[in-house]
Amino acid sequence: SLEDGEQLAADATAFDGIHLDWMQGIPGKLMVATQVELRAVGDIRPESVLAGLSPNGKTMVASRVADHAAWIFTDFKIENGFSRFLVLNEAMTQRQAGRTVQRLLEIESYRMMALLGLPVAKEVGRWLYSSERQLADLMDQINRAGSPEDERLALSALSTLASEVEHSVARTTFRFGAAKAYHSLVMQRIEELRESRISGLPTFNEFMQRRLLPGMNTCEAISRRQEELSARVARNSQLLRTRVDIELERQNQELLAQMNQRARLQLRLQETVEGLSVVVLTYYGSQLVAYLAKGSKHLHHLDTDIITAVSIPLIAVVVAWATWRRRRTINEE
Repeated sequence: SLEDGEQLAADATAFDGIHLDWMQGIPGKLMVATQVELRAVGDIRPESVLAGLSPNGKTMVASRVADHAAWIFTDFKIENGFSRFLVLNEAMTQRQAGRTVQRLLEIESYRMMALLGLPVAKEVGRWLYSSERQLADLMDQINRAGSPEDERLALSALSTLASEVEHSVARTTFRFGAAKAYHSLVMQRIEELRESRISGLPTFNEFMQRRLLPGMNTCEAISRRQEELSARVARNSQLLRTRVDIELERQNQELLAQMNQRARLQLRLQETVEGLSVVVLTYYGSQLVAYLAKGSKHLHHLDTDIITAVSIPLIAVVVAWATWRRRRTINEE
């Protein structure tokens, strides 16, 4: 603890005096280190802090908070691994002071967590540029496609691009959503400070609008570009798939027409064969009747040629009826 009137050294940190082994034993990864120095106005006068600011020096962010009950100064710079805040208590109660320090810690923590999305946005932005160019080239290739094979190749390339886009969306959606949520929390905590301007210095809200908001807008723009690219790839893939399906359907119709033509030819050939079969069977049947008539002429006095001639139409009718019956049975099956 500091004695009355004592100040921290310029290079002092909150880790001074803490055992290194104890720090290294803390689970997790250090994301943010913030040092808040809470002093009474009687120890450090706000006027002396303001007088010590150089017009050409680093940007200082300052404001009066808690309905003018305290002064807060910071430059949001990282020195020795810490961002630093100086809080000068003029009329805050202990509870108000605790809430103010907590809000400052949350503002810095949430600001750093929100900024984690910015490197991801820059990386994805470079990839998006090349992917959008690739999509434009594929659209030109589709417009120039001269055969179904060209369209199928373009569809395959579109499917690959769609897979890459969806992978990128799945990989970055959480980070961009988290950045948006953290930014909202930062602005909410700043609003809870109830800050008022100190003449000539930017407030916390103004600093975030100038330094944090552009990064968050970049994340939001990249996320929106990803979604739009995904929608365009899906829409163009559907259009091309429709073209390919229509071409396949046309080819299938041509194939079916050819099959129908072959079936009609086979049917005609079958009918011709059936007609010849009736003639052949009738001929052989009449020959059998002639042989039977000749072999049994001692049993009757009819002429063999007459018997054969009479049997020919009867045999033809029977054979034709049997053939028709068989074909009908096959068709019903």
